[in-house]
Amino acid sequence: MNADELVEQFLSGIGAQADQSPERLEMLRMLATRIVQLAAFDPDDGDLRVAATVLNELLTAASVFSPWRQHPKLTVFGSARTKPDTPLYEMARELSRTFADRGWLTVSGAGPGIMEAAALGAGIENTLGVNITLPFEQSSNPYVDAETRLVEMKYFFTRKVALTKESIAFAIFPGGLGTMDEAFEILTLLHTGKSDPAPVVLVETLGGTYWKQWRAFIDDALIANDYVDAIDSCLFSVCYSIDEVVAAIEHFYSNYVRFETENGRGRIEARKLPSAEQLRALNDQFPQFGAGSGFSLEDARSFTFTFDGRNYVSLRMLIDVVNSWTA
Repeated sequence: MNADELVEQFLSGIGAQADQSPERLEMLRMLATRIVQLAAFDPDDGDLRVAATVLNELLTAASVFSPWRQHPKLTVFGSARTKPDTPLYEMARELSRTFADRGWLTVSGAGPGIMEAAALGAGIENTLGVNITLPFEQSSNPYVDAETRLVEMKYFFTRKVALTKESIAFAIFPGGLGTMDEAFEILTLLHTGKSDPAPVVLVETLGGTYWKQWRAFIDDALIANDYVDAIDSCLFSVCYSIDEVVAAIEHFYSNYVRFETENGRGRIEARKLPSAEQLRALNDQFPQFGAGSGFSLEDARSFTFTFDGRNYVSLRMLIDVVNSWTA
């Protein structure tokens, strides 16, 4: 029996052929084919162990998040070392409580510090935790339901996938290397279009200097040396109060709903569509999207424009314009 026959026999044996969309069936076939191929070339046991662990962690996270797929989610990043008696801890607690009152779920790393504060504020019924297993830290905090709303991860990169994949907003508090890794990860995903457009707020207490110093590094080391462009800074904003954070996130979704691409066209769904005059202005303001047939109304809820899979920073600036139509 050849590899293709083995795969089809496997899919038939688990009942995968019945009531499956062609797309889903193709993904299952791809996974099964890869398993057969791995067995054929006999990879190192360590490589197999890594692959099996990664797949298990991603699918476990998907199963935990699945019941809450329709709920808006805010991911909160920040230091595990932040103490409960500090203003930043209280700010993280209040932020998650505020969004829970608005019907949002909080996603956090499930550890101590800012992660604990976020879970405490949101409440156990509004928190999803994605913990990392380490020999020195960190056990899950008591404000995450370990039975139904917690995922334990071995690898940082699978953890970051789970922390970012389903959230539509990100609040980042001061922290150490892990927080910096997470901050640059989400900004990179947004910059390259590997994540859907979303607001990123860098949260600081009034008078704090953490993000001011971080921004100085961005300006003096990255922008000044042409490693990134100055306009890339539109991907994040610094907020010094809960009201500012709420305003920044709610403004992002005040008119904009979602973005998708198909056949070289970008499509933005919005609550209020542009007038003919606003469409003409978009062609002038965003010539990179106005090439070819340019901006045009698609239907009663969306408009389209030329999009070649680049210019995600310009896309963010376009979304800001879209949201200005409701001002």
